Amino acid sequence: MKKLYVFLTLLPILNFAQGEINPCETLSKINAIIQSQHYKPKPVDDSLSVYVFNEFIKSLDEDNRIFIEPEIANLKKNQFKIDDYILSNNCTFLDEIYTTYSNAIDRYDLIIASLKKEPFAFSSTEIIRFSKKTFPYLKDEKELKNLYRKSILFNILKDVSEVSDNKDSLVANFDKLTLISKAKIFESYECKTSGLRLSRIDFNIKIFGAFCTYFDPHTNYFSASEKSSFLSSVSADNLTFGIYVSQNEKDEIVVDDVIAGSSAYFTEKIDAGDVLMKLKSLNEEYTIACSSMEKIAEIISSNKYRTADFTFRKKSGEIYTVGLVKQVMKDYENNVYSYIIEKDSKKTGYIRIPSFYSTFENGKTSVTDDLVREIYKLQEDKIDGLIIDLENNGGGSMDEAVRMTGLFIDIGPIALMNNSKGKNQTLKDTNRGTVYTGPIVIMINGFSASASEFFTNAMQDYNRAIIIGNQSLGKATMQRILPLSEDRKPEEYVKLTIEKFYRITGKSNQYIGIKPDVEIPILFDKQMPRESAYKTALKNDEIAANLRYTVFVNSNNVAIEKSKNRVAQNAQMKTITDLNDKINLLYDFDIPPLLLEFTKVFEEVKRVNTLWKEIKAMSEKEFPLAVSQNSVDIDYQQFDEYLKSSNKEKIKDIKNNIHIVEAVNIINDLKQ
Repeated sequence: MKKLYVFLTLLPILNFAQGEINPCETLSKINAIIQSQHYKPKPVDDSLSVYVFNEFIKSLDEDNRIFIEPEIANLKKNQFKIDDYILSNNCTFLDEIYTTYSNAIDRYDLIIASLKKEPFAFSSTEIIRFSKKTFPYLKDEKELKNLYRKSILFNILKDVSEVSDNKDSLVANFDKLTLISKAKIFESYECKTSGLRLSRIDFNIKIFGAFCTYFDPHTNYFSASEKSSFLSSVSADNLTFGIYVSQNEKDEIVVDDVIAGSSAYFTEKIDAGDVLMKLKSLNEEYTIACSSMEKIAEIISSNKYRTADFTFRKKSGEIYTVGLVKQVMKDYENNVYSYIIEKDSKKTGYIRIPSFYSTFENGKTSVTDDLVREIYKLQEDKIDGLIIDLENNGGGSMDEAVRMTGLFIDIGPIALMNNSKGKNQTLKDTNRGTVYTGPIVIMINGFSASASEFFTNAMQDYNRAIIIGNQSLGKATMQRILPLSEDRKPEEYVKLTIEKFYRITGKSNQYIGIKPDVEIPILFDKQMPRESAYKTALKNDEIAANLRYTVFVNSNNVAIEKSKNRVAQNAQMKTITDLNDKINLLYDFDIPPLLLEFTKVFEEVKRVNTLWKEIKAMSEKEFPLAVSQNSVDIDYQQFDEYLKSSNKEKIKDIKNNIHIVEAVNIINDLKQ
């Protein structure tokens, strides 16, 4: 890491030497594509300059705790000139920003090293403030050092408070515990430096991103590696090392499962619960605690990284390293799957659709084909109704959304597409017949977006399904990934918003989201980042639509009213609503200033932890659902240990979801 440090501190004086591309060339290419093909291009003017400058600086220093006031005042001379720089192909201003940023990281490093050497008091009469709004920049290095010291003290006292609920025991062992916590907290602050340091390429990527999002939140710059990672997220078959990982409450990356037949599987060493300590790939080593999660995710998901050395720690404390190789395998976590839920002698089919995947990247199958297979399996078991779960489904292929809608309506218009020229195109289902004619409930939440909303729109407008859950994200735009050059193997791309889709009624859910027929509370609903939270999101509008279509005749309205009454009277749902009130207070309002003294910090930690325990208990509450696999899956999965393990987790997730409980109730009402 020392070698990397020296290299990065030298970069600012290179001025695009040694073959480095002038970032203005890339910005000019991005702008040319945006101006010619974006759905609503904007002029490159002072408004763009102000937005790009502010967003770029924010991406470097999100909490205003790296730069100081005089540095920002000096850099602001560029605030209204970025449009001129781009148009004149002169991006030397970035040298100054990069030098200032690199020097600020050096300063951070030196301040933390200085604080570590100095005598450290574990109690203070000072207070620390917390705010949902960004604090102003500090005036000088002295103020910055004092802030870091207070922040470190708070985190030490917080860490000690997390050891036990017994305050007397903590006080009795305070001296010993604070020394242990001090070493841990200082290590994490020192570690932060390597994550903050940026190569010139990564630095440039941040301004490319700021420039793109001026036009809308979903237009963005992709390197070849980022493009690969993005497409992998909407593919059912991927290059994989063979492990599924997640981040736990301690910010550790933990193995959830090992895929049978994968490189990880054949090591016969990796087990669920092992903690990832280090990664080494392409001659670069990344310590997990010191690296950005974006980089770790990129190594695990991008096609750029084909081999890597993984260092894990077992629960026993054993540290071991294994070399893994990626191979194309089915991504079970991103595939459609189904179960049967039985209640009152009725069978409801449940189908989970994680994304609208297609044959992107390494994909060999599509979500629509897989959905048809699952429906046929469920029909073999004679289901009485169908639940389609689109919660947390961020979208994917719009072509698949069109195909999927056609499975459930018998010919007719599905949506209207509007391009940058104002031209409307009607998307239609041209195929006679449907794959399933029974009652349907669709589940959505604040993370259901794009293709999920497209499909849900049509199903709601045709009265083909009852929609339950929460307001969706509100993204009714379509993007396409375009190369920035005509090279045979381009290394740079832009994900560009090219069209906007409207419902067959002419209305749009852009910005406002889809309102479900039955709203059901969900934890953290208000904290989900909807489209309306983005400054540059395209606004909602409506277009004329004179389309002819036949709405399904059914008893959905009666079932909707029954469901609303149940939701209003349900005790667990009332608990979720009450918890959300507490969560919103925690997230939306400032915590009162806190005295940096153990008792005060302990009380605050316990207050917050009590809420998290309530949230955890509610999210892990198991509801009395009789869930089983369909007959086909039982037969072919019985000898696959990975699928058997995965099956247990999926059934557990179903039983923990109160929305599914109500969806089953609605299906039963419709079949009475």
